[in-house]
Amino acid sequence: MSKSEQLEQIASEVRVCTACLLSRGRTNAVPGEGPADAAIMFVGEAPGFHEDQQGRPFVGAAGRFLEELLASIGMTREQVFIANVIKCRPPANRDPLPEEIVACQSFLDRQLEIIRPKMVVTLGRFSMARFFPEARISQVHGQARRFEGMVCYPMYHPAAALHQPSLRRVVEEDMARIPELLGSTDQITEYEPPPQAEQLKLF
Repeated sequence: MSKSEQLEQIASEVRVCTACLLSRGRTNAVPGEGPADAAIMFVGEAPGFHEDQQGRPFVGAAGRFLEELLASIGMTREQVFIANVIKCRPPANRDPLPEEIVACQSFLDRQLEIIRPKMVVTLGRFSMARFFPEARISQVHGQARRFEGMVCYPMYHPAAALHQPSLRRVVEEDMARIPELLGSTDQITEYEPPPQAEQLKLF
């Protein structure tokens, strides 16, 4: 099977998945979309109302802002792969629960394995936690690190910037660094958990 066919196979599985209770309330699951050879993969948190209606990621206000951000670095959404940590909308857009993240994890892991992007851009703290355990988004946003062989780049979620205008410039500045980082991925170092995380494990 080609990479595209493998991704479509995953999407088919996502659409009929009943591994957690979110499947009972969804209109459409949202597998993710984009080219199989995308250099950049954006990983958000979970579908919202519009995504649930259309079965596509980032099609609401946050999606429009993401498209503006991509345009600012000379890209379109058709050039990148966009997915979420969980594939079905949580009720009332609440945070994903740990068991929901676990239930969906294999889908995202397989998508990453097939696409093997040059850079994974995490959008929001739940997406960041998949690659930067123990980190705080306020401390690590805009800093690319290697994790499990992949270059990962945490950013605030576009929706956060829409709700907190003070974050908008931060998000824009972090996005502006992506082209430069893509051209120097071989210089990006391994992620190291913050010292306090190691201390907490001792108690």
